[in-house]
Amino acid sequence: MAFDLAKLKKTSGKASLEKLTAELAKIGQKQQGAQDDRFWKPTVDKAENGYAVVRFLPSHSEDNDTPFVRLWDHGFQGPSGSWYFENSLTTIGKQDPVSEYNSKLWNTGLESDKDLARKYKRRLHFISRVYVITDQGNPENEGKVFYWKYGKKIFQKLEGAMNPEFADEEPFDPFHLWEGADFKIKIRKVEGYRNYDKSEFADVKPLADDKVIAAIMEQAEALPLLPFIAPDQFKSYDELKAKFESVMSGTQQFSKAEDLEAKEYKEPPKRTAKASAKKEPVPFDVDEDEDDETKKFFATLNED
Repeated sequence: MAFDLAKLKKTSGKASLEKLTAELAKIGQKQQGAQDDRFWKPTVDKAENGYAVVRFLPSHSEDNDTPFVRLWDHGFQGPSGSWYFENSLTTIGKQDPVSEYNSKLWNTGLESDKDLARKYKRRLHFISRVYVITDQGNPENEGKVFYWKYGKKIFQKLEGAMNPEFADEEPFDPFHLWEGADFKIKIRKVEGYRNYDKSEFADVKPLADDKVIAAIMEQAEALPLLPFIAPDQFKSYDELKAKFESVMSGTQQFSKAEDLEAKEYKEPPKRTAKASAKKEPVPFDVDEDEDDETKKFFATLNED
């Protein structure tokens, strides 16, 4: 069955931008993906520099109003060396044992406890579908559609496109196939970590002609987003609590996949006591990499 491009055109344009902007306006008011060939990652050279160009693709599913999903997970090493890698139930609006533990630590007011809460904090990820235009490290990926898991810095670029900071910048829908823009990913190594600050959108233009766009969206149909936040992607509270307790006591034996992730995982730079003191206690979990307004925004999306 051919992709219904006419229907997509009717639901695109100013109305779709207004819908996304309306969701962003709510700010301040009121399964983790498998590492498989469906996921794309930008690569870097020996100097830790990288460059790629992608186009964010829109949602075409009637049961998903946003062209991305967000999920929280935990990835940390327990006191005796065992590792904990699990999706957080807070993604779907439920209580999570690690979040509860972190809240207790944070609200003691002790800096030593706050440091532990930061170590065990949630990690925020977004997942979108992207069409790869340029991939210098893996040119065989060009012309294909993938999932891309990215973090807060990239999301801020999307938000900036929809709600530009300066008066001379025109807002646009970065997920629009005709009135969107290519996203240029520029990676540098800064203080030992990959930095995406120089990434930017190109000029607004159609992704391609309608025939090519239809073919691209047919690829995208095979990559639904909602399964990543489906209930079956999360273990029960009791299961997570049991694993967390075993990791904290040193009795947990982790799988080969977790072992591989542990080897790739890097702790973020430690914050100074002075910087930490400026943070106010967070009622549910400690998320040093995410502001309260963005958390409220995605909590509202989940409720919808």
